[in-house]
Amino acid sequence: MKEATAEKLNIFMAMFLMNLIMRLQVPVFTPYAAAFGASSFFIGIILSVTAFSNLSGNLLAGPLVDKVGKKMFIILPIYTAGILFIFHGLARSSMDLLLLHALNGFAMGFMIPAAFTLLSSYAKNRQEQGKNMAINGILSTIANILAPLLGGKLVVLIGYVNTYFFMGAAMIMTGFYTVIFLKDSSQITTVPSQKSIDTKTSLSPKLIFTYLIGFAVMYNHGVLIYEIPYLTVEKGYSTYETGKLFSYMGIGTFITLSLLFINRFDPYKRLLVGLFGMSMTLFGLAISAFSLPLLLLISGLFFGLIMPAMATAITEGTNKNSHGKAFGYMSAIFSLGIILSSFITGAIRSVISPYYIAFLIGTFVFTFAILKKNDDR
Repeated sequence: MKEATAEKLNIFMAMFLMNLIMRLQVPVFTPYAAAFGASSFFIGIILSVTAFSNLSGNLLAGPLVDKVGKKMFIILPIYTAGILFIFHGLARSSMDLLLLHALNGFAMGFMIPAAFTLLSSYAKNRQEQGKNMAINGILSTIANILAPLLGGKLVVLIGYVNTYFFMGAAMIMTGFYTVIFLKDSSQITTVPSQKSIDTKTSLSPKLIFTYLIGFAVMYNHGVLIYEIPYLTVEKGYSTYETGKLFSYMGIGTFITLSLLFINRFDPYKRLLVGLFGMSMTLFGLAISAFSLPLLLLISGLFFGLIMPAMATAITEGTNKNSHGKAFGYMSAIFSLGIILSSFITGAIRSVISPYYIAFLIGTFVFTFAILKKNDDR
């Protein structure tokens, strides 16, 4: 038992470090690309292409993780990402950034399904699964709070190029950690829910709607990832100031994830409440009803409700041997949401607020899911 606990702590630590380093670039990349002359539309293309390459990696990784194992698909992407971050610092044009960012997205597309699959193997029941995902969510949120602040401050202290060099070196050091301490599988056997199904034969309507809700959530999230850093270009905010704005969202997420009793409630209901809340927050951003930090804090509260529920709903809806494929699909759906949000936001932001479109997509999916849920009763 102690050995299993130590193994679980190692996967928590590896995912925390990976999230921390990856999120350092949140307030950094957009102004860095703009410094190379990239327009808002081209930045949207870069983010869309990156998300598309990430989606491709997700789809390839899912079946391979189930068949080959998890550790290799965690270690290799981390090393690859570290090298690519170093090359970001050596970029000479926005086209270089497009290629490097896309390759990075593809590499990390293998890592996320593998890491979630490994973590899911350490749970015996729904409550333990929810707890593991919530703890991982808390650690990821701490990374999301700290990373934008650190990334913005690093740019002020050492500049864009050296910031990417630092990120690359830190990612490679994380790779060393995973090689030494991660084990490919645990001895804990997951006990599937009675409602679990075999994804080799069918997909339940609830699982399909879980993926659909995930798409809407990540579309909304993608709009925020695009719009907030662009304040450095549009309104002259510093990277440190935009980093602080993202940290408000992270604090909101941390608050919700700290309420571990929430994991006792049905994950599908938590998804619906979270999506509705995020969509209403996007409407508030569209009409500038409240201050930006407050709205981002509220958005984070609902985002924290969604992510553990998403992972729990997926593990409940699939058998253990298909978890890699299921999380691969989840990551691919997330990437699709980012692809469309980045592209559409870059194309329409001079005509209409992207927050309106995100609000409409979120409320449409929410309404559709509610109506379908009532029909199934």
